[in-house]
Amino acid sequence: MTNKNLRSDLPFILKPAYKDYLWGGDKLIKEFGKSPESLPLAESWECSTHKDGESLVATGFYEGETLKNVLKNNPEFLGEAFNKLISEGDYEGDLPILIKLIDAKENLSVQVHPDDEYARINEDNQLGKAEMWYILSAEKDSEILMGFNRKVTGEEFGEALKKGDVTGFLSKIPAREDDVYYIPPGTVHGIGRGLMLAEIQENSNLTYRLFDYDRLDKNGKKRPLHKEKALDVINFTDDVSLRQPLRVLRYERGCARELLNRCKYFEVYRILLNSEEGIVFETDTISYRVLLCYDGCGTIKNTDLNFSLSFKKGDCIFFTAVKREFSIEGKASFLDVRG
Repeated sequence: MTNKNLRSDLPFILKPAYKDYLWGGDKLIKEFGKSPESLPLAESWECSTHKDGESLVATGFYEGETLKNVLKNNPEFLGEAFNKLISEGDYEGDLPILIKLIDAKENLSVQVHPDDEYARINEDNQLGKAEMWYILSAEKDSEILMGFNRKVTGEEFGEALKKGDVTGFLSKIPAREDDVYYIPPGTVHGIGRGLMLAEIQENSNLTYRLFDYDRLDKNGKKRPLHKEKALDVINFTDDVSLRQPLRVLRYERGCARELLNRCKYFEVYRILLNSEEGIVFETDTISYRVLLCYDGCGTIKNTDLNFSLSFKKGDCIFFTAVKREFSIEGKASFLDVRG
């Protein structure tokens, strides 16, 4: 839909920002229809107001504008939950979350993220980074690194950092399609080769690298490490659960739904749609909603408003915080993200 006469508060599809980090591949192009200007394609920032990669509006009233600009001019689209955030100062249009698709052809660096307090004090008032991974596909031997495999002190780990490779301290977990992992700030982690995943995170691009497998970038240089800051923020009393969370798939007419993760920053649900008649999808004034379609296709409708929006695998749809009822029909799988 590209009709500029549409109501301004109706849902719209977003156009992502692309990242060509050296560990990326081409699966997001082949399987999700992404169209970057350069290769490799490592990350697709599907819903982002971050200065390092802003999403554009691809359909509807605001087509061609940045999502950040739309939200800056229409802060009510965020919903009641963000009234305080907006009233406390000049609102510049930032969402508190960022949604990505990631294709790891090779291992990502071993890394850690700061929490909000450390980032505010040491990184010019930025947000820290809590994140959740939903594994979309995995090769047979794919794994993730997350947390320590034994008790380790900061001194011991610091000495190992001086020598280079610290992967021997970390838990290695076989990763499978449909796995869910929550990574709080302070947890040392790494995404392994052969994984494709969706990442829902705080609106932050702060990453402290500890080890990067001695790789060279396209300019023949090693990427910088951030050992001192990493040691500042690592949680050495790490008790991160390596088990999959308990998940309950609830069936109803035309679809099934389940909660994947709930934390102070976001809630993420999975919706499996299989309905020619359509299911009811309700929005409210409390918070915006974002649907990331990772399989299939379908249509979102509101007959009272003469609104129809077709979507397919790889589309990310932003719903403003308006109390309204839509019908979604088709056969598709979504992540439903709520702020």
